[in-house]
Amino acid sequence: MAHHRDTFDLLIVGGGVIGLSVAWRAAGRGLRTAVADPAPASGASHAAAGMLAPVSEVTYTEEPLLRLGLASLARWPSFAAELAAEGGLDLDYRADGTLDVAFGADDLAALDDLAAFIDKLGLPAERLTGRECRRLEPMLAPSVRGGLLAGGDAWVDPRRVTRALLAAWERLGGVLMRSRVTGLETASGAVSGVRLATGETVGADRVILAAGAWSPTLEGLPPEVVPPVRPIKGQIVRLRSPAPLLGRCVRGVVHGSHVYLVPRSDGELVVGATQEEMGFDTRVTAGGLWELLRDARELVPGVTELELSDVVAGLRPGTPDNLPLVGPTLLPGLSLATGHHRGGVLLAPLTADLCLADLRLTGPAGPAGPRPGSGSGSGSGSGSGETDGELSAICSPLRFQEHRRPPLQALQALRG
Repeated sequence: MAHHRDTFDLLIVGGGVIGLSVAWRAAGRGLRTAVADPAPASGASHAAAGMLAPVSEVTYTEEPLLRLGLASLARWPSFAAELAAEGGLDLDYRADGTLDVAFGADDLAALDDLAAFIDKLGLPAERLTGRECRRLEPMLAPSVRGGLLAGGDAWVDPRRVTRALLAAWERLGGVLMRSRVTGLETASGAVSGVRLATGETVGADRVILAAGAWSPTLEGLPPEVVPPVRPIKGQIVRLRSPAPLLGRCVRGVVHGSHVYLVPRSDGELVVGATQEEMGFDTRVTAGGLWELLRDARELVPGVTELELSDVVAGLRPGTPDNLPLVGPTLLPGLSLATGHHRGGVLLAPLTADLCLADLRLTGPAGPAGPRPGSGSGSGSGSGSGETDGELSAICSPLRFQEHRRPPLQALQALRG
């Protein structure tokens, strides 16, 4: 078996928005990083719409996820500015809010309940009449009777984000290995690297598993650390017009299904997305396309006049309680950054900060922090300047394994 001549401080399995965000931040700290992925930026991140919408997507049973989303959303302005500068690419980051619209009396009642819940949480949202909704978005259907504007929500183009992450990270010396990781290498009871599909082994002081829906399939994972992640299929449509049809994200419930429309500055309109328990099936189906266009037409009738530019299916990494899995595992040297379900793009900045806080405590830089000469500026860690204790407080709503020692237990979200 061939061996790679280098041993890395950090090797990340998976080159989606999560893995690349962690790699970029780690390289900014001076850590020698590698990412292993046969087709980086081509999975769920490529399919995603890029909504950064913790307020408009809040549900009554997911307050812990809401708190994580709000913490990460607060990081996005500086994260986007730094990434655009270092990656040399406009990310089409916008913060004009999300408009959730209703048609019938039942929909309006549900919006009233949601508005009351959001107000109880102290979050910004404005209840609107149908006329006020159409004043904001003239292309809305005349049958819209009311809405709820989450003015703090934002969105970004994930395809631009991943391209910028690759460029910024590789400029910092990151090494991209376009090969599938087939298993872990261990020595003295700890992870020492990975095996690639090429037969090569690569050494690493720390491995982070960020392979999305494929995370549980890695060979060599002890049963107690296999992440409870499953694939959730999502089909998504991209339409195009000479000028943007909408000024902000629009969401609604049509025929019992949630649908959203996300505008891009270049005239693209992203319509999504189905949620299907179909295993690793990534086929685009006529039924999925028809349902999305049917529902989108109910909200914005003009979509039927737009050019169809792309249809894709991605696999979201879902968990039993929809919370992500971030932090160290029972196997020394192995951490998780997976299970982000619908929130991978939103949670990328926070996940990167949590992973780096873990690295500061457990190595390879050691408990004293970054090694001498490593980066300490804007690209080197938390974009918000928080301490590890403040990061721990952000994650306090999550359920933690009791065996974790106190400095680390608030940095990981792995449930037994």
